[in-house]
Amino acid sequence: MTAWDIVPSEVGAVLTRCGKAAEGLSKAGQAVQKSLPAAAIAAGTISGMYCGNAPKGPVGAALAEFGSKWGKDLTYIAKRTTMSLTGAREATQAYMEGDLKMAANAHNAALTEPVIRMPGQGKK
Repeated sequence: MTAWDIVPSEVGAVLTRCGKAAEGLSKAGQAVQKSLPAAAIAAGTISGMYCGNAPKGPVGAALAEFGSKWGKDLTYIAKRTTMSLTGAREATQAYMEGDLKMAANAHNAALTEPVIRMPGQGKK
């Protein structure tokens, strides 16, 4: 079996950088969600003058379709990113705890009283 070669502090640094990047993506996604409806309304229509609420024109319809199609994918990406970062953090934590447990087991084994069996004692 191959050995693990994980440096927890380096994993933590990578996770921190990834978290900051994911935060930036999240903010961008929120901005798009807020601005897309306004952009669809502002795009207007090619039908000319109107009264009341703006009817949906072809650009507005395309933006609505874009938001509907890609909104689900962007939500999935955000959730998958969060789960991946959390999984990497938890795996690294388990690795560190495993190292500590192995070290404690080795330490405890070294502290046990030795069993000395002299020739001729016990089973014949």
